[in-house]
Amino acid sequence: MADNGLEPLRQLGGKTALPDSPEAAVLEKVPNPHPDAAYLVRFTCPEFTSLCPVTGQPDFAHLAIDYVPDGHLVESKSLKLYLGSFRNHAAFHEDCTVGIARRLVAEIAPQWLRIGGYWYPRGGMPIDVFYQTGPAPDGVWIPEQGVPSYRGRG
Repeated sequence: MADNGLEPLRQLGGKTALPDSPEAAVLEKVPNPHPDAAYLVRFTCPEFTSLCPVTGQPDFAHLAIDYVPDGHLVESKSLKLYLGSFRNHAAFHEDCTVGIARRLVAEIAPQWLRIGGYWYPRGGMPIDVFYQTGPAPDGVWIPEQGVPSYRGRG
C-alpha cells in the first residue's frame, strides 16, 4: 500500500477520549494535498468553553481559526479534541486564544494563521481577542470571519 501520510494518525477513525488538558492533547497533521495552491482553511468552534482562572466559572467563546496551509493540514478530529480539552482548563481569554494560535503554528507551520476569539460577557463586558502571524499572503481570498460583536438583548 502506498504511503499517503495518514498512517501515523491515532485518533481518527475510532473512539478517542477527550484529553485531560490542552498540554496532554495531541494535534495531528496530514500532508497538504495541494501544496502548490494558496488557499484558506477555516475552522469555527461556536461552543468553545474554558474556565476562569480566578473564579472557576465557565467561560464561553465563538472561535474562528483561519490558516493558509504550507506542507500540512491540521487533522480536524484532533483539533476538535484539542479545543475540547480546554473545558476544564483555567486560563484568561487572551491566554486561551493566543495559546491556541501558537500551538497550531508550532504543530503545522502554516504560511499564515489568524484566530478570532469572540468571548461572551464576563462581568457584563464581552472580550474579543484577535491574533495573526503577519500579513495575509498575496492572492489568497481571506473573507471576514463574520462573527458579529456582542449586542445582548438590546
